Amino acid sequence: MHDTRNDLPARTRAKVTESLNARLADAIDLGAQAKHAHWNVKGPNFIALHELFDKVAESIEEHIDELAERITALGGTAHGTIASVVRSTGLSPYPENIVEGLQHVEALAAALAQFGKKVRKGIDDAGKQGDADTADLYTGISREVDKYLWFLEAHLQSGR
Repeated sequence: MHDTRNDLPARTRAKVTESLNARLADAIDLGAQAKHAHWNVKGPNFIALHELFDKVAESIEEHIDELAERITALGGTAHGTIASVVRSTGLSPYPENIVEGLQHVEALAAALAQFGKKVRKGIDDAGKQGDADTADLYTGISREVDKYLWFLEAHLQSGR
């Protein structure tokens, strides 16, 4: 940990930074998964899904920056290299050979739900550590993830 005048105890900052780095790895992985879906989707709903997947990726990109900046504000080091993401992501691998629109919707919805669950755990963990600011950061991310999960699941709930 780097020196900081942040008044949270060093032990708290270290624990919270560890959690934030885990979510950072997940977010970078999720962002890449969303871009993969964006680039590779095919089918009759191509343009709508292509644009939706891009919006998901853009949203996640903002959260990546927020997570990394919170880590460094607490005196930590944000681990955002591809190598560190590969070692640390807790998300399931994205299926690389799918192309059909609803297959991508299903895969990306599963990834978003998995990420959302981890972020909600982060809310609780940060609160237990006495870091309301990180809990608030996670809450904002959770709300946005839930919104995009809703957008994706609406395609799956249509009865085709």
